[in-house]
Amino acid sequence: MKFYNRQQELTGLNKLVEQAKNGSRMAVLTGRRRVGKTLLSLELVKGKKHLYLFVAKKAEALLCEEFIEEIKREFPDTPVIGNIRSFRDVFHLLLQISKHEPFTVIIDEFQEFYYINSSVYSEIQKLWDLNKAQSKLNVICVGSIHSLMHKIFEGSKEPLFNRADRIFMIKPFSVKTTADILRDYKVKDPAAVFDYYLFTGGSPKYIDLLVENKTFKFKDILNFVVSADSPFLNEGKNLLIEEFGKEYGTYFSILELISIGKTGRSEIQAILESDVGGYLDRLERDYAVIEKYKPINAKPRSKAQKYRFADNFLSFWFRFIYRNRSAVETQNFEYIRDVIRRDYSTYAGPVLERFFHALFAETGKFNKIGSYWEKDHQNEIDLVAMNDMKKQLVIAEVKMNKNRIDIAELKAKSSKLISGYSDYKIEWAGLSFEDIGRLIN
Repeated sequence: MKFYNRQQELTGLNKLVEQAKNGSRMAVLTGRRRVGKTLLSLELVKGKKHLYLFVAKKAEALLCEEFIEEIKREFPDTPVIGNIRSFRDVFHLLLQISKHEPFTVIIDEFQEFYYINSSVYSEIQKLWDLNKAQSKLNVICVGSIHSLMHKIFEGSKEPLFNRADRIFMIKPFSVKTTADILRDYKVKDPAAVFDYYLFTGGSPKYIDLLVENKTFKFKDILNFVVSADSPFLNEGKNLLIEEFGKEYGTYFSILELISIGKTGRSEIQAILESDVGGYLDRLERDYAVIEKYKPINAKPRSKAQKYRFADNFLSFWFRFIYRNRSAVETQNFEYIRDVIRRDYSTYAGPVLERFFHALFAETGKFNKIGSYWEKDHQNEIDLVAMNDMKKQLVIAEVKMNKNRIDIAELKAKSSKLISGYSDYKIEWAGLSFEDIGRLIN
């Protein structure tokens, strides 16, 4: 699959490349695995002088041996004195080389130094502060463990705090980018865009797996994702166990409950019979796996809130793969596919709501987009979009089947909501699969 989108990030990164010619710059690319951070960094340096250093899980001395070989290959005239066994000396050498020739160094899986030798960060900080003004090195630190990258660069007590000139949080592809990719593969069915949104969450790696295997229809996607040797089966574990560490069991239990619709703190606690407030906070703040959401007009301190996955793929994985791990172990994949087909409409309904939220956000016409409900989940409304400057309000019901939408009922449920927006122009809408094509074009 060719390189798509990321123009905003490339523009920002290219500015740092130019600025580094007058003094070193540092950028951070973070975001969970499979969102294309490495591909983005390599796209940036095409045709530019650069080094790519991958921090593998091995002894520091062995890493440095590899890095020095890369440096010698790219800068054959640079003398390397002695046997360099510490990254401190490698980084110092890079800074010295850049005083004579500007270039970019990509340090991939930068957070792994935390396990190899955490003093590397304070050593980089000292060298950076002493040499930044005189050197011309553009450093890009790429990291996949969100909690560690956040700690390393944004923890106020950490040595590299405030050293990065820009921190880019790389996110999955937008709905419209996914639609563009499918069009390039001659897929024009709007339903395929939703299926890709549901199964991949917009992750470039997962989209690439599906398109390269010419998997475009729901049936084919399901058979590919849920099959022997599928790269998706262990993906949730691969993404999160290293993040969560030894407490991953508790986190996984919470996430499994959220995936089946237990979205309130009190109901999660009732089922697990323990206080999960701290875990929920860390899942949101440190790991960026879940997010809070409230009624669109809720006050900042309102306790009327729910939790949901920040990523569609993980929601799907916990709901159908992790929850049916016994069937995975016995390779009873047809059983899992049957469960997905049975529960599809129930599961896909809320996903379709978020799908339309995303599409409305991508129009750039609204400053607030969300859902609405009243106490005890009464009068729930799927989509509310506001433009406070133009005083416009869109209130919509979202259903898989257009025939099940009742605008009169929607208006009745909205009476309390619209009472606070008497001077707004209100548009009532019913949204279903039939409207996807109109909104993505």
